[in-house]
Amino acid sequence: MPIFPSVEWFDVVREVFNGDKSYRGAGGGTCDATVGIKAGQQVFLLVFDGFECTEAREVDENELERTDFYLDMNLDDWHEMLANIKENGAATLNYTLNTLDLERTDGLALSKSGDQYRQDLFFRYNQTFQYFFDASARVETVSQPSHASTGNT
Repeated sequence: MPIFPSVEWFDVVREVFNGDKSYRGAGGGTCDATVGIKAGQQVFLLVFDGFECTEAREVDENELERTDFYLDMNLDDWHEMLANIKENGAATLNYTLNTLDLERTDGLALSKSGDQYRQDLFFRYNQTFQYFFDASARVETVSQPSHASTGNT
């Protein structure tokens, strides 16, 4: 079972997401974005191209400047969101990326570059990113202990 967060976990979720054509409709669709994921002290880069997430890799935090935006939560918040997705098959209202973004003073989708046009891709393709994380409901996940958690709350 892959551990969240890890490249292995993102790769398994990518396989589920890329292999399910139902994620391409009803708000999902072609998406071109480079997304950073900050989970505690770990940073990952996801590349969305067309209907697929084509790449997942762990990167140095400096790489976030090259992303269109990045999502930053501490490990406890990531684990809570993923547990909700697993339990319900998809995020319920309080655990959607959009709701989590609205509830945070600085938002969930952040930008190191300050480029608002690139950061806006979070809102433009939000349903595709939600479908990506919802695909994790079909992945057996082991959670990394939260004592390493240092992200934003």
